[in-house]
Amino acid sequence: MNNETIYHFVGIKGSGMSALALILHDKGFKVQGSDVDKYFFTQKNIEEAGIPILAFDKKNIRNGLTIIAGNAFPDSHEEIVAAKELGLSVIRYQDFLGDLLKHYTSITITGSHGKTSTTGLLAHVMSTIVDTSYLIGDGTGHGVPDADFFVLEACEYRRHFLAYHPDYAIITNIDYDHPDYFTSLEDVVDAFSVMAQQVQKAIIACGDDEQLVKLHANVPVVYYGFGDHNDFQAKNLSRSITGSSFDVYIRNEFYGHFVIPTYGKHNILNALAVIAICHYENIDKDKVAANLRTFAGVKRRFSEKLMADMVIIDDYAHHPSEIRATIDAARQKYPDKEIIAIFQPHTFTRTVAMLSEFAEALNLADSVYLCDIFGSAREQQGDVTIEDLAEKIDTGALILKEENMSPLLEHHDAVAIFMGAGDVQKFELAYETLLSRSTLSK
Repeated sequence: MNNETIYHFVGIKGSGMSALALILHDKGFKVQGSDVDKYFFTQKNIEEAGIPILAFDKKNIRNGLTIIAGNAFPDSHEEIVAAKELGLSVIRYQDFLGDLLKHYTSITITGSHGKTSTTGLLAHVMSTIVDTSYLIGDGTGHGVPDADFFVLEACEYRRHFLAYHPDYAIITNIDYDHPDYFTSLEDVVDAFSVMAQQVQKAIIACGDDEQLVKLHANVPVVYYGFGDHNDFQAKNLSRSITGSSFDVYIRNEFYGHFVIPTYGKHNILNALAVIAICHYENIDKDKVAANLRTFAGVKRRFSEKLMADMVIIDDYAHHPSEIRATIDAARQKYPDKEIIAIFQPHTFTRTVAMLSEFAEALNLADSVYLCDIFGSAREQQGDVTIEDLAEKIDTGALILKEENMSPLLEHHDAVAIFMGAGDVQKFELAYETLLSRSTLSK
C-alpha cells in the first residue's frame, strides 16, 4: 500500500465496502467507488467524507487504479472485466482486509447473530482509550494512521471470514442461517471450526451457546456468559429506566460492576465479550466501564424514535433468534406497552427454511403485521409466500402494503418494531408519514 494508489470500490455502498472505503480515506489514501443508482443508508458517511460515488460503468476503470471488488458482484461485472483487460489488480473485499489485518493487533467479531452490535460496542469502548481502527457491518469505518488495534466484523457467509488470521476472535454464537449457502447447522459449525484454527492468540466465546462449548482451537478459548462454568460470568442483573446493570466475576472472583444503556440479555452478553477482550489486553477497567455507559448503538439495531404516542423501533433482525432478542429487549424497556411486530422476511430460502421458527418468534409480540418477502440479487422468487407465514401466526397477521399502512393507526401508546434486512424502512417511513398527518388532523 502506498499513498499514490487510487482505490476504486466496485459496490462501494455495501456495508463492509463503505466502511473499508472510509478507513482507507481516513488513513490518507485516495478512494472512489461505484454502485447502483439507488439510495442506501451506508452512503451518507461516504458522501460526508467527500468520497466520489459513480454509477456503474466500465468507463470508470482506467490505468492507475487498484480495484477492490464487493462480493455481491461476479467476475463478469463490466467494471471487473474492464479492470482485468487493463491488467489492473482486482482484490476481493475479504482478501484485502485479510492482508490489512497483518499490520495490527487484530480482533475479529463473528457469530451468527450480534456481531454488528458487539463490534460497534468494542470499537466505541476501545477507540478513546487506545488507537484503534475499526470496521462495523452497519457501514461505519474509521482508520487511525498509527493504530495499534484493528477491530473488524467478520461474516461467516460463504466462509468469507476464512480470509482472516486474527490475533483474537470474539464468537457470539453459532446458529443455522444463510440456507442459500450452508446446507445444515453442521456445515455452519464446520466453518466456525476451521476459522477457530486460524486465530493466533485467543478466542473469546459465549459459553452459554451449546455449539461453542464444543469448540476446539490451538489457542486458549475464554468463555463468557451467565452460566457458572464461564470464565467471565455476569451475575446480579438488574434493570432500570436508564438501562441494565450487572456484576462481572472472573473465574468466580468479583471483578467489577458495569452499567449499559441498553436492554435484553443479548446486550449484556455483548458487553461481557468486550470486557473480556479488554481484560485480556490489559485495557483500563474503569475506562472500559465508563465507555460502556455511553454507547449509543449502531445503525439499524434497536434504533428508537418517538412520534405522537408511539415508540417506533427500527431493527435489522431477520432471523428468528434476532427477532426473539429484539422483542425481549422491547419488553424489558417497555413492560407496560403493547408490542407490535412489523416484519419483512429477507430471502425466500431463509423464509422457507425457518418458517415455523419465524412464527414462534413473532408470536412473542402482542400484534403481528407482515410485509412481502424481500428477495435479493441472488433470488427474486421462491416456493414460499408471505401468506404461508401469516397462517402460522397465533393471533393472525395482516399483510401490509406500503401504500396502505392505516391498520397500524388502530394502535395507541404502543411500541411498533419494524424488523428486517431488506427495505422494511420504506414501510416504516410510510407509517410515520401517515401517523404525522393523522396527528396534525386532530
